[in-house]
Amino acid sequence: MNKMISSVSPHFHQPRTTRTIMLDVIIALAPAVIASVIFFGLRSLLVIVDCVAVAIAAEWGFEKLCKKENTVGDLSAVVTGLILALNLPVDIPLWQAALGSLIAIVVVKQLFGGIGQNFANPAATARIVLLTAFSGTMTSWAVPKAFEMLPDTTTGATPLTLMAKGDTANLPSYLDMFLGNTGGCLGETSALALVLGGCYLLARRVITWHTPVAFIGTVALMSLVCGKDVLAQVLSGGLIIAAFFMATDYSSTPATKWGKVIFGVGCGLITILIRFWGNFPEGVSFSLLIMNILTPYIDKLTRAKPLVGEVDE
Repeated sequence: MNKMISSVSPHFHQPRTTRTIMLDVIIALAPAVIASVIFFGLRSLLVIVDCVAVAIAAEWGFEKLCKKENTVGDLSAVVTGLILALNLPVDIPLWQAALGSLIAIVVVKQLFGGIGQNFANPAATARIVLLTAFSGTMTSWAVPKAFEMLPDTTTGATPLTLMAKGDTANLPSYLDMFLGNTGGCLGETSALALVLGGCYLLARRVITWHTPVAFIGTVALMSLVCGKDVLAQVLSGGLIIAAFFMATDYSSTPATKWGKVIFGVGCGLITILIRFWGNFPEGVSFSLLIMNILTPYIDKLTRAKPLVGEVDE
């Protein structure tokens, strides 16, 4: 008689692997990468390659040192390096960008057990560390010049900085903010590129609509309530890249549908608090980190309750 093998559910086989999911994310980020080159020049590619290469090397080196199974092939390190690079200014020194990738991979990801075990989004956390340690270079924004391959070294304020100072007269047009022709991080300025990538992830069912809609919707609603320029608040800063590519991270965000909604609303509220009343013009990365910490409690709150009934004897 053959031995019966039993295992815990679920028992559905899915052909989708970590590698295919990460590949989809890389494809979805491609429009933002192209937009960064168009508006900030070839140095944006240098920053991206730097972050991705260091992320891969850090993951390979740490796992080799700890005699762990190598996971570079699952492309998660590539995605982490790419998202971090797109959250950095084009003129950042390359060694600082490399340090950010090292922090993201080794400190935030690997020291907590590797992929699926990190409690916070590696790219967002690394960006906060860089912003705290190197506030000068992390808040120096190059003025974009569309379709010029050499970066313009002239610096200028981002739309969020202008709004924080009350200088709404010098705000770029909505069209410029939608296309990406404004100051800011490499991958956060072009709402068009990010929405295209987000729609691809939704179509591929890599992410669901719950967190992005709750996140962006909360920022829009609270901006309206507070009498702010709703479109400018939504199109500016890292809101859209965070909503689609960072707040949907599998390991550091809630697993349930209502949990994702609560997570998105929480991110939106904290972002608004920091933008309108904090010392920083942008609060997206901080909101992600705070809500990542609260994720286990949100999961516990929204977890399905088993139906337990009395058994008649």
